[in-house]
Amino acid sequence: FLSPSQAWIGGLRASSIASYGNHVEASCRWVAFSAEAAGVLGIVPLEGRDGGKRTVSQLCCHSDAVTDFAFSPFDPLLLATGSADETVKVWRLPEEGQELPSSAGLMLGPGGGTVDMLQFHPTADGILTSGVGKQVTVWDVGQQQPLTALEAHGDQLQSLSWKHDGRLLGTSCKDKKLRIFDPRASPAASQSVPGHENNKDSRLLWMGASDCLISVGFSQMREREVKLWDTRKFSGATFTLALDTSSG
Repeated sequence: FLSPSQAWIGGLRASSIASYGNHVEASCRWVAFSAEAAGVLGIVPLEGRDGGKRTVSQLCCHSDAVTDFAFSPFDPLLLATGSADETVKVWRLPEEGQELPSSAGLMLGPGGGTVDMLQFHPTADGILTSGVGKQVTVWDVGQQQPLTALEAHGDQLQSLSWKHDGRLLGTSCKDKKLRIFDPRASPAASQSVPGHENNKDSRLLWMGASDCLISVGFSQMREREVKLWDTRKFSGATFTLALDTSSG
């Protein structure tokens, strides 16, 4: 059993920046979170030493707010960051006890707008997906060049999610639609369906390597709701659960 000091990481001064990306991410070595200062991430070891004590360090990433970041599933020390400064940077974090890098290993962009979201491909090493405005781009990090740019969405992109076998990519958008892409076959969406009736915000998540997805969003009456989708019959949700009414 872990003692309270080992089970919790407390006393962190985090940011409250509004973005479509994540505010905390972890690998099997490090936890990264949005820090108070613009363009800075807090970095703390996942495992504590010396009685559970953890030292919080700052990674100065960008000249503007960090909007999303993601660890590589193939390398626990590889971290990608996106920003309102329109760039994507890839960092190699050190082993615990060493100083954080002062500069990124490579930079992608500028990409014509705020980098709203980032996600590494789950089965292909070195493939990174970014969302900027209405556009999704799949990058080859090693070659530092885009592999494909998917067909533009009808409005602001709100989330993206790779199927766990890496074959398909799902997105949610402010135009209230959910889309499924097969990037290897075509930049156009292979499937599209109306999602949530309110465009305030939405998230889409694949259920592992199955054909099912979960979306979270708002109903027309501003109820927070969860929907279950099956891509084999993608004409409508197979199940809807209304949670509560809130602006949050």
